Amino acid sequence: MQSSHQTALETKHAVLDKRIAQENQRPLPDAMLIAELKKQKLRVKEEITRL
Repeated sequence: MQSSHQTALETKHAVLDKRIAQENQRPLPDAMLIAELKKQKLRVKEEITRL
């Protein structure tokens, strides 16, 4: 059974994934922003894995 916390984390992970994809589509993507978003996404994934 999935908890609401896990569902929220999975939603946050998907949102971060979308933001990374959107930033990569820009004519001049911000590499620093992409790196930070990827770090956040990894932290969320690690937390999901621990659950």
